[in-house]
Amino acid sequence: MDNETLKQLHPKVSIIIIHYNTPQYLQTCFDAILQQTYQNIEIIFIDNNSPASSSEGVANKETSALGGHPDKSGLEFIKKKYGNVSSVKIVANEENIGFARAANQGIRMAIENTENPADYVVITNPDIIYTPSYFEIIIERMGKDPKIAAITGKVYKYDFDRQKPTNIIDTVGIFAYKSRRFIDDGQGLIDEGQFDKECEIFGVSGACPLYRREALEDVKVLEEYFDEDFFMYKEDVDLSWRFLLYGWKNLFYPKAVAYHGRGTGVQRRFFNKEVLAIRNKLSKFQKQHSFTNQHLMEAKNELWSNFFMDFIPIMIKKLAVFAYITVKEPYLWISYFKYLKKLPKILKKRAIIMKNKKISAKEMRKWFKKQSQYI
Repeated sequence: MDNETLKQLHPKVSIIIIHYNTPQYLQTCFDAILQQTYQNIEIIFIDNNSPASSSEGVANKETSALGGHPDKSGLEFIKKKYGNVSSVKIVANEENIGFARAANQGIRMAIENTENPADYVVITNPDIIYTPSYFEIIIERMGKDPKIAAITGKVYKYDFDRQKPTNIIDTVGIFAYKSRRFIDDGQGLIDEGQFDKECEIFGVSGACPLYRREALEDVKVLEEYFDEDFFMYKEDVDLSWRFLLYGWKNLFYPKAVAYHGRGTGVQRRFFNKEVLAIRNKLSKFQKQHSFTNQHLMEAKNELWSNFFMDFIPIMIKKLAVFAYITVKEPYLWISYFKYLKKLPKILKKRAIIMKNKKISAKEMRKWFKKQSQYI
């Protein structure tokens, strides 16, 4: 079958794996992709200058248990095991450029290929394991509605310690509260059939999103698909919000199933007390970037009329957060100053988004809710 015939029958999918210092997951991730029933997949592996060694004994033990290579960076292992696979491209960055920039790097490689651009782009964490028919199922659904920008299947927790899947939900999409708090919907809940209905959602989690090329091109701002001012964290929420503003759809499709290890843990985050209970498990690095990017995201995408409609829950959250960080995590005030430093550039991006948005504030308002349907 020649390339043109293959592309007509099976639109090209580029799967971008952004790797930093988690070699123990690489073989399971790669093998699950290479065993897909769907044809016409390429893999773009981007190593963000992973360190050569750190906690070597622990890393080697984890890697050996999963059948991987003991090299801490994982780069040499990928070159050795998959370097001769024609559908695999390997990129070794000389510095850690962050998740957003690395994602954009991969997207440009995938869709700016003038000879054979990808129709769909997937950003994949190394600790994702796809079931064999995942892409066959999900691409078929995408093909039925050209207005779907992003889609996710049902993603369960994978227990890497016991090397087995679970029936605990990792994500069925991003849920947006009226307070402008965002969570992976369904996370931490046992699947008892309540997640079997497809539905439009606020957004798609960054663990394994599949994006339509035309949608990415449509919402690109200052030549960026993901906002590179974010470095990492919340960039998936930001992009999802922009898709909605531009009139695209985000979809949860439960017939496609994947599994996720998730280094921060699969935890319920539906209520504030649940969030507070797990904050000590997050690093200062995670909290700082997440705090800054939450503010950047709101400054870019919020519609003023919706802000005033939800003024009370928004302000209650903001005042509670300010009080909490002042007492418990004062180092986060540095992140607020970083936000202010980036604000002028963010406002330029906002002007572009507001000029090109397609939907009204009323249409956007429906995505901000009091509580998840699953609680």
